[in-house]
Amino acid sequence: MAGETRRRGAALEEALLEAAWQELTDVGYARFTIEGVAARAGTSRPVIYRRWAQRADLAIAAIQHFSRYEEIAEVPDTGSFRDDLIAVLRDVSGRRSALITLFSVQMGEFFAETGSTPAELRAQFLAARQRPFGFDRVLERAIERGDVDPERLTPRVRAVPGDLLRHELLMTLRPASEQAIAEIVDEVFLPLVTKQR
Repeated sequence: MAGETRRRGAALEEALLEAAWQELTDVGYARFTIEGVAARAGTSRPVIYRRWAQRADLAIAAIQHFSRYEEIAEVPDTGSFRDDLIAVLRDVSGRRSALITLFSVQMGEFFAETGSTPAELRAQFLAARQRPFGFDRVLERAIERGDVDPERLTPRVRAVPGDLLRHELLMTLRPASEQAIAEIVDEVFLPLVTKQR
């Protein structure tokens, strides 16, 4: 194919992973095929098989590829820990709803086929990230300003906003409402981590 001869190396791999991600989100893992990805990318199956031997390997690679670009562009710094946190959760909610839908609704056959769990797939997604989460940067800044008590930040407490946001996205299959985000921050997380006056 003409498209196949023009793209090589990193450019070809980028096109394949983008096509795989689009195929995965459009049809789900149950109908995710090497043939479908090849057609979408305008290339041949052998080109894909030279890089990924199984469709599960390609699916994981596509998710990891997506994770490298699915990052907040600029971490807000409003001077308010609460407002920064709400801005980060709003941003993540808007960008993560497609991923949460994929994990919860469209990847059942992947878990059955590979014997893995959503937690293991999430760990692979997180491992591909090249920068800390915006949430982590906001939290570090809040600790430096004295807005957050670091002694109260156990790993479980630190995970609370993300866990609650993920639950909201999973239950609604759409971005979280402003009210839900404010409740996560004001009613749950801030009372857990702010210094007691």
